[in-house]
Amino acid sequence: MDIAGRSRLLRVSLAAVAGVAAAVLLGAPAMAHVEVEADHPQAGARDVTVTFNGEAESPRAGIRSERVVLPSGISPQDVRLAKAPNGWKLSANPDGFTVAGPALKVGQDAVWAITVAQLPSNATELPFKTLETYSDGNVVRWIEIPQAGQPEPANPAPVLKLQPAAAVPTGASPTPSSAAPAPSSAAPTLTHGPAASANTTVSKGLWIALIAVAVLVAAILASLRWRRRSRR
Repeated sequence: MDIAGRSRLLRVSLAAVAGVAAAVLLGAPAMAHVEVEADHPQAGARDVTVTFNGEAESPRAGIRSERVVLPSGISPQDVRLAKAPNGWKLSANPDGFTVAGPALKVGQDAVWAITVAQLPSNATELPFKTLETYSDGNVVRWIEIPQAGQPEPANPAPVLKLQPAAAVPTGASPTPSSAAPAPSSAAPTLTHGPAASANTTVSKGLWIALIAVAVLVAAILASLRWRRRSRR
């Protein structure tokens, strides 16, 4: 193959590698989640508004209900509804609550909020395991607790990070606190939903892209060596 042919081959290879890298790194499917935040995320805080955002992921059905398992230290009696989609109501469960109503439009996120009478005073984070049900009956279980130093699980539960409790003045009696967090035996069992692990997808994509780049670099180096020998 002459120099012009090799140059064309290199240009084609470069374009192919660039396409693969872009498709893998930029085109990987987004991972939907349920997110949680609070207006006063501090251990022991009272009358805290906790807001949830359930991201819609189904291309065919809308979200119709969100069932939340409350963390230890918060009981269903400590919770009241602060905000929800039109027509949605809150009902208590033995281990938490459910907000439900008319199915939302396809692609519309479910946003709702609760007011918690008091957050546990000795907690650093509060997981809210959530089961998201669509109008076609499909259930996505966001119930896996992320672990520090580990990749995000396929179906992570929304976790509210808390600031330390306010210091009690010297000589004052401490505010009664809720029970220490303990594993909930009523937590739902994980079954496979339609969501896949975004971290796994991106990790595999990075390896593919790196291998493709290595092949490209090797091809360029070989071409340069061939050119040097052909000019001698």
